[in-house]
Amino acid sequence: MSKTFFVTGTDTDVGKTTSTIALLHAAAAQGLKAVAYKPVAAGCEIMEDGLCNQDVLLLQKNSTIPLSYEQVVGYSFEPFSSPHIAADESGVTIRLEVLSEGLHNLQKNSGADIIFVEGAGGWRVPIGHAHFLSDWVKYENLPVIMVVGARLGCINHAVLTYEAIHHDMLPLAGWCINRINPAMSHYQSNMETLKSLLPAPYMGEIPYINKPYEHNLGKYLDIAPLL
Repeated sequence: MSKTFFVTGTDTDVGKTTSTIALLHAAAAQGLKAVAYKPVAAGCEIMEDGLCNQDVLLLQKNSTIPLSYEQVVGYSFEPFSSPHIAADESGVTIRLEVLSEGLHNLQKNSGADIIFVEGAGGWRVPIGHAHFLSDWVKYENLPVIMVVGARLGCINHAVLTYEAIHHDMLPLAGWCINRINPAMSHYQSNMETLKSLLPAPYMGEIPYINKPYEHNLGKYLDIAPLL
């Protein structure tokens, strides 16, 4: 069975996709077969073959095993909004068993050594009918990797996210910081404070990079804690 980790963010737009790609690159550098899975993708373009999400395409492109678009994603929605709203506007009910079916297919049939499951938004993002995406992560009992977006308020967001993960009785396998705001005040002090407060392995820092997907991002993360 493939090692599987869930990648969550301290908020939306903190760089989960960038960090997941960095994890894929880091795993590939270790000689591992690494793939990614996106349970819910909101904000899709209507293409000739159906709905298409740019983040899913990036995860598909950067996996080391050829996968179809459909293998990489559970649900795709056109509206760019929270999953529960996108699903409601699309007339669809997000079912946990469908999310699991896609993941289990990768675990059993892809030949991957490691799978990174990229979440949507933050830890408590709702998916409808009083369910959060974190309920599914609990159901699958997945260890979590937390992406901290470096901006004002990130310490509060990171600690609260860690506490919620801990409350859900899931392990925080590691965390990284993504420098989404290169002009953040007291960046280094915030980094040191986070290291002192988060009781989980620090995996590295992804610097602010123009056009990050054109670079090898794996060199910024140490995935040893995952192995």
